[in-house]
Amino acid sequence: MPGAIAWQDVDTLLLDMDGTLLDLAFDNHFWKKLVPETISLQRGIPLQEAYQLISREYHAVQHTLNWYCLDYWSERLGLDICAMTTEQGPKAALREDTVPFLEALKASGKRRILLTNAHPHNLAVKLEHTGLDQHLDLLLSTHTFGYPKEDQRLWQAVAGHTGFNAARTVFIDDSEAILDAAAKFGIRYCFGVLNPDSGETDKSFERHPGLSDYRSLIPSLSVKEA
Repeated sequence: MPGAIAWQDVDTLLLDMDGTLLDLAFDNHFWKKLVPETISLQRGIPLQEAYQLISREYHAVQHTLNWYCLDYWSERLGLDICAMTTEQGPKAALREDTVPFLEALKASGKRRILLTNAHPHNLAVKLEHTGLDQHLDLLLSTHTFGYPKEDQRLWQAVAGHTGFNAARTVFIDDSEAILDAAAKFGIRYCFGVLNPDSGETDKSFERHPGLSDYRSLIPSLSVKEA
């Protein structure tokens, strides 16, 4: 259970961005609605055909760095995905529980590291409109390292770059495949986000405990060591 975290033995939090610190509604709307609608209009094909095309394209590169790469999708789909992301940027939103949790972590002396598979342009746009970076100590895009979080080589590289100790680290993400990779690397505490998209019903995780409100962690975090 999340309440069982031995906070005195934790010094680092590795935190995903989309669906974890930010509401996934932005990305779901962008990739599942806006992109296929734009393809339908641009190519003059029925919307259902565009949905099927996009679904095949997404599935083909799932869990690879290309899945998260705006340059890849711009070239693959013939769309200016970066420009579309910039235009949609104002719709990016923080989760309600994000800032209280991050500030409580700061007050407790924990290191707060963003570890996202988001493309650097995507990251920059979202930071501009949410101010998320003001509440973090370090921001890392996996594109910098050349591997997604699903890849063990990424974890090796990030450990080398940041010096984090897996046995003293908490990791929070909304993808079970990524949580599996973190656990395989040896991250002591791995938690899944049950409600990444505020407009959808809660999800479930088979192999990891789940969280729906980070504020539930604050009381135990705030307890001082004897």
